[in-house]
Amino acid sequence: MNIGLLTLEIFISDSQSLKDKRMVVRSLKDRLRKFNVSVAECEHQDLWQRSTLGVVSVASNPTVLEQTLHSALRTSEEILERNLANYQIEYL
Repeated sequence: MNIGLLTLEIFISDSQSLKDKRMVVRSLKDRLRKFNVSVAECEHQDLWQRSTLGVVSVASNPTVLEQTLHSALRTSEEILERNLANYQIEYL
């Protein structure tokens, strides 16, 4: 069993409230679910402009796992554009 974790650090400079931030985060989470991954906001839940999302996938084949996480990353980059501050991929 192979486990992969994609960590997305997001900075939403245009956000003026938690509602604005939730709208961006919820939209991203909904779009990433098509990759059959689990998505959760892990840090900065109480800040208006920052968020850290954890995207996790489990697969029996490491190649499939890598492709899934890279596809999720590409989609995140397209959606977030300049709001994606940093990312990290880890394999367990």
